[in-house]
Amino acid sequence: MDEDNIQRLHYQDKEIILIPTAHVSKKSAEQVETVINSEQPDSVCVELDQERFESINDQNKWEEMNIFEVIKKKKSLLLLVNLIISSFQSRMAEKLGINAGQEMRQGIASAQEIGAELVLADRNIQITFKRVWRGLGLWEKLKLIFQIISMLFVDEEITEEDMDQLKSGDALNVMLTEMGKSFPGIKKYLLDERDQYLAYKIKNASGQKIVAVLGAAHVPGVKEEIFKTQNLNEITKLPPKAKWTKLITWGIPIVILFIILYSFFNNLSTGIDVTKTWIIWNGSLAALGVLLGRGHILTILIAFIVAPLSSLNPAIAAGWFAGLAEAYFKKPQVKDFQKLSEGITIKDIYTNKVTHVLLIVILANLGSMIGTAVGGASLLRTFFNLFNF
Repeated sequence: MDEDNIQRLHYQDKEIILIPTAHVSKKSAEQVETVINSEQPDSVCVELDQERFESINDQNKWEEMNIFEVIKKKKSLLLLVNLIISSFQSRMAEKLGINAGQEMRQGIASAQEIGAELVLADRNIQITFKRVWRGLGLWEKLKLIFQIISMLFVDEEITEEDMDQLKSGDALNVMLTEMGKSFPGIKKYLLDERDQYLAYKIKNASGQKIVAVLGAAHVPGVKEEIFKTQNLNEITKLPPKAKWTKLITWGIPIVILFIILYSFFNNLSTGIDVTKTWIIWNGSLAALGVLLGRGHILTILIAFIVAPLSSLNPAIAAGWFAGLAEAYFKKPQVKDFQKLSEGITIKDIYTNKVTHVLLIVILANLGSMIGTAVGGASLLRTFFNLFNF
C-alpha cells in the first residue's frame, strides 16, 4: 500500500488516517478502496454533507427539481454556480475516464462492505455558500464570479501525474498560499472553517480507528485542527448582513420614492418627467438583461413593467417575475433536467431550458440593479436642479 501521502495521527485513544484525494483522480479512488480494506476502520468519514450524499446516491435528482421553487427560494445564482462547478469537475473526470467524486463514492461503498460506520463529515453546503457570499466584499464577489464563469472555457489536458502533483505537500502549500492572497475571504469560509468542522466530526467519530477521505486541500488544516477545540455553533450559523447593506437596500428605495413624490408636489410636469425617467432606465435595462438572455418577448415586457416597481420594494425582485414567466412560456422538459447531470457548456446555458431560466433571473436582476443606479443618479440630478444646486 502506498503510504507516501497518507497521514496517520493519534488523538487520545484513536488512530486517525487521512487520505488526501483529488476529486477527479482514478488513483485516489483506488487508494481509498485499498486503505479501507486493509485498515478495517471502525468509522469512515467522507467529505460530504447530507445534501451532497443524497445527490451522489440519487441519479434522478435533477429530474425531481422544481424550477419554480428554486426561483421563489432565491437559489437561482447558487444553483447555476453549482452547475458550472459540477460541470467543470465532470469534464475533467471524463478526460481521465472516471466519474467526478468517485473517491467519495468508493469511500461510501467500502464502508458499507466492511460494516464500518459512515460519517458525513462536511458542513451543510447551503451554509457554506451563504457564509462565503456574505463574507466577501464586492470586489471579491466579482472576482469569484469571473473565476467560476471562466471554468466553462477551460479545456486543458489533465493527467493523473498532474493530479498526484496537486496532492503533494509543496505544490499544495503554494496553491493554498496563493489562494489566501487572492481570495482571503474565500479561503476563510470555504477552506479554513470547513477544516474545523471536518476535524471535529472526524475526531468524534465512533471507534478507535478512523479513516477520513478528504480533498487534498483540507488535509493540512484538518491535521492541525484535530488537536484544537472547535466552536461549531460559530461556524454553522449564518452571519448577519452588514448594516451598510441594509441601509442601502432600504435607503435607496426610500430616497427614490421621496424624490418622485416631492417632484409631483413641486410641479406636476416635473413629477411626470421624473417618473418617466425612473421607468425608462429601470425597466429598459431589466428588459435588456432578459433580451441578452434570449428571453421570450412577453418575459421582456414583464421585466420592463415589473422592474421599476420591484426596485422600490427590497422584498421582491424583477428577476423572480421574469424567471417565473420564462419558465411558464418555455417550460423545461425532462430531457433538460437529465442533461444537467452530464455537465453544461456556454451553449447549454442558453439552449437548456433549465439553465436558460436561471440565466434570465440573474440577468433581469442585474439589469434592474444597474437601472436603479443609473435612474437613481438621474433623479438625484433633477432633484438638486429644483433647488438650483
